[in-house]
Amino acid sequence: MAVLLRPDGSPIRVLIVDDEPDIVEVLEGVLRQEGWEVRGAGDGATAVRLAGEFEPDAVILDVMLPDMDGLEIMARVRERAPEVCVLFLTARDAVEDRVAGITAGGDDYVTKPFSLDEVVARLRGLLRRAGMANTARQGGNRLVVGDLSMDEEAREVTRAGELIDLTPTEFELLRLLMHHPRKVLSKAQILDHVWSYDFGGQAHVVELYISYLRKKIDSGRAPLIHTVRGVGYVLKP
Repeated sequence: MAVLLRPDGSPIRVLIVDDEPDIVEVLEGVLRQEGWEVRGAGDGATAVRLAGEFEPDAVILDVMLPDMDGLEIMARVRERAPEVCVLFLTARDAVEDRVAGITAGGDDYVTKPFSLDEVVARLRGLLRRAGMANTARQGGNRLVVGDLSMDEEAREVTRAGELIDLTPTEFELLRLLMHHPRKVLSKAQILDHVWSYDFGGQAHVVELYISYLRKKIDSGRAPLIHTVRGVGYVLKP
């Protein structure tokens, strides 16, 4: 997976500000899967302090907090770091609230309940547009999705540091999935890229090799390979 880095090559830094601990926890986990450094705050005072210490590239910011609202927090953070990206995350979904957030200087707005994939995609887009992040592959030829890592040049695959032995076909199938993380690939697309077959009823070949991969990649672990019924397969944490 293309890893987003700061211009100096260090990990992206994200500050999450929300008074719901479960939301902070789940977002921290997802963003760390991206290889980013993450801090969480449950109130405005802590958020402002952490922003000064942590110097985030982006802030996920709830509008409604117990001690101050998100607009005030954004203003205080931007006094020190005017270039920081701000993604508002809130239960407020009225048009006037969205307009207020964006007018005040917010870069984007996502309402609760939210999709984790959408939050990650929005952040990546904001960082790229702000010119604050470079796209690079870890280790030059390394693909990374969650705790799964592939060295394309050495043809080695590890998960959580454990080496996984794959056949050449399994390796090519996994490489295709890792080049398109979070994207659902149809059986026809997989056949075309891995086997160069016309679809012609060969779906069972894909199903068979997906089952082989699952036994090696996902057995005893949180699954990375997911079936989207009637569509195909997707690799995501």
